[in-house]
Amino acid sequence: MITYNTENVKFPAIKRRETTAWIRRVAATYGKKVGEVGYLFCDDEHILQVNREYLGHDYYTDIITFDYDEGDVLNGDLVISLDTVRSNAELFHKEYDEELHRVIIHGILHLCGLNDKGPGEREQMEAAENKALKLR
Repeated sequence: MITYNTENVKFPAIKRRETTAWIRRVAATYGKKVGEVGYLFCDDEHILQVNREYLGHDYYTDIITFDYDEGDVLNGDLVISLDTVRSNAELFHKEYDEELHRVIIHGILHLCGLNDKGPGEREQMEAAENKALKLR
């Protein structure tokens, strides 16, 4: 089950059923099933608080992924700052909707086992995001 909630922001203009079906399709391409995945859309201040409290990081980010996977079943909490998504869309000259969906699937790709911090991993993650966006 995939749930969508908000903290300090208005719910983003996404179609929940279509987004859920898309997430399931992307997960299936990695041989994974979706278990309990919770999205929390929030503002910069909330994600900064989460980053400080749970990860010891003192900076803003677009998404934080908490991974509770069990084998091939994806379970996790994904916290997304809509403020940072909007800033990044402007910075990278992307439509807000595209950037939001990129971040939504970025967290799922992390749950599928992809990383983006090591050598060459960022490029692999970006390629996977682009492939996933085409499945929308």
